[in-house]
Amino acid sequence: MTASTNIEKFDALLGRVRACRICEANLPLGPRPVIRGRQSAQLLIIGQAPGTRVHESGIPWNDRSGDQLRDWLAIEPEIFYDESRIAIMPMGFCYPGVDPRGGDKPPRPECADAWHEQLLEHLPNVELVLLVGMYAQARYLGKQRKRTLTETVAAWQEYGPSYMPLPHPSWRNLHWRRKNPWFEADVIPALRARIHPLL
Repeated sequence: MTASTNIEKFDALLGRVRACRICEANLPLGPRPVIRGRQSAQLLIIGQAPGTRVHESGIPWNDRSGDQLRDWLAIEPEIFYDESRIAIMPMGFCYPGVDPRGGDKPPRPECADAWHEQLLEHLPNVELVLLVGMYAQARYLGKQRKRTLTETVAAWQEYGPSYMPLPHPSWRNLHWRRKNPWFEADVIPALRARIHPLL
């Protein structure tokens, strides 16, 4: 199979993902799947699901959480949004709605089941996957995940070289970051050292 054929197949798959309506009846703002990537990408970010601002723009991590994530990575937006370097594939591709308990609802489960395996087959050059938040960690670390997100992130070295678990960079987790200063003191420098050679 030629490189151009692979690209065409991946583009066709992305088109099907972006046209997905599997859980339309459960989406308060309607479907707008958000995903980015090219087959040359060496870094893959798997987060949770778009918020309202990302739903409106169609640009992943185009919010305060994205600003914080880019700060952790120490990369500028032009690199972050370079699909040839970084692929972005959330657990849920569409905004799931508001959780009555606060924040947004969990990512819809249909997305990962329907699309993740197919998408990963078309990302052969990925060397590191950032698992941002507990939903991505639950799916991709499985039984290797620790009892809590804090313990999982603290054990980040156990999941290399393929995976690196991170907390969600939401402002709602600011208390967690203050309570766990080791994350920014130890994990963030290691994260930057790991990803910068890939970019």
